Amino acid sequence: MTIVLLSLLLAGTVGVGAYLWVTTTRWQENSADWETQARALGEDVARLQADLDGANAELESARGQLTTAQDRIAELANEKAQLGDENEASQQYLDYQSRVSDAAGKVAAALGQCTTAQSQLIGYLNNRDAYDPADLERFSGQVDELCQAATDANAQLQQELAG
Repeated sequence: MTIVLLSLLLAGTVGVGAYLWVTTTRWQENSADWETQARALGEDVARLQADLDGANAELESARGQLTTAQDRIAELANEKAQLGDENEASQQYLDYQSRVSDAAGKVAAALGQCTTAQSQLIGYLNNRDAYDPADLERFSGQVDELCQAATDANAQLQQELAG
């Protein structure tokens, strides 16, 4: 009787031990999978944050260049106004001012689009679980294109100011 009872107790203990071993192994595998996924997402966040920081730096640089360009417009307008015949100088000034204003308007519009898109991207990144990573990546590329357009528009303005 005691042997039967001890045998049953031993069999029960071995069964519980096997169950706990299988459960622990599965838990360790799941834990490793989650850790791998978390690290990959962390790397994505770090890369996107670096991209965003770079775009913000470009935006700040473009804003500084726009301020410099506006100051230079005022200086050049004063210089142009002092040239030659007042009517001729006025016409040249108006033509120049028109070209520069068009170029400055393009820069301002492009910067506005860039800023708006970056703000949206920041909002999406703050709630990244609600969005598909591929969509976030694609939108990040579109933001880069908008900001590059602002940089290009600024370069055209700088050429106009130099000429």
